[in-house]
Amino acid sequence: MSPPTPRATAATDESSGTFDAGTLGERIAEKLLAKIRSDGLAPGTRLPSEQAMAQHFGVSRTVIREAIALLKADGLLTTRKGSGAFVCQTPFPHAAQGDPLTEQSVQSLLNLTEVRHGLEAEIAALAAVRRTPGQLAEIEHALRRVEDAMRAGGDGVEEDVQFHLLIAEATGNPYWMRLVEMFAQQIRLAVKVTRANEARRQDFMNQVREEHQKIVAAIAAGDPDQARAAAGDHLLCVAERVRLADRDFWAGSGGELARDLVRDFGK
Repeated sequence: MSPPTPRATAATDESSGTFDAGTLGERIAEKLLAKIRSDGLAPGTRLPSEQAMAQHFGVSRTVIREAIALLKADGLLTTRKGSGAFVCQTPFPHAAQGDPLTEQSVQSLLNLTEVRHGLEAEIAALAAVRRTPGQLAEIEHALRRVEDAMRAGGDGVEEDVQFHLLIAEATGNPYWMRLVEMFAQQIRLAVKVTRANEARRQDFMNQVREEHQKIVAAIAAGDPDQARAAAGDHLLCVAERVRLADRDFWAGSGGELARDLVRDFGK
């Protein structure tokens, strides 16, 4: 996503004394976005405090708040009450650029991941406070089946989908379950892509396992805030791993699997 478009107004930059187009908040938003990209900050990364950023850019905290609001409106940042601002999106994967169909497919994958982020984070939070002991045992067993499938050389796709369905069931609200079931086929196709990518790197596989374990641990602890954060962070990391996939992956099996997602959506 492109940085905020400067307005056709002019103001003097507090940090440099230059006369530039756009409000100061818009120009600081552009500088902040450039800093996020140059530092390669991954989704889920927490930004420094408003005070620290104000000192860094030589502006007031009010200007920093305006800049954060602009980037938040563009979907590049998110804020959490009492915690600050976090990176929530990264540029389109450079390795996937060049082939229009592959670009469309990867964008479809990222769009679905964004939807899953909101859906599964709230489901995990509700499951943390409503699950029964029996449901928790089923969720823990489902996670073990995912890990066993991957250790055995499988992709763990069906086990992964069942894992998330069981968390939805643990909310006690059949409509959450219905929503996950509505997207189950698309989620299945998306997980095939992300699993194929993750299987190429041991560190990716370890990250997925740890992310799932954090979700289950929060649900087991009955901590809705931690469960929501763990599920949300997992989906942010899924998107980041997609961004890090190399050109060979998108030119081969990854691109073909991603195109299956687009074909299914068009049915």
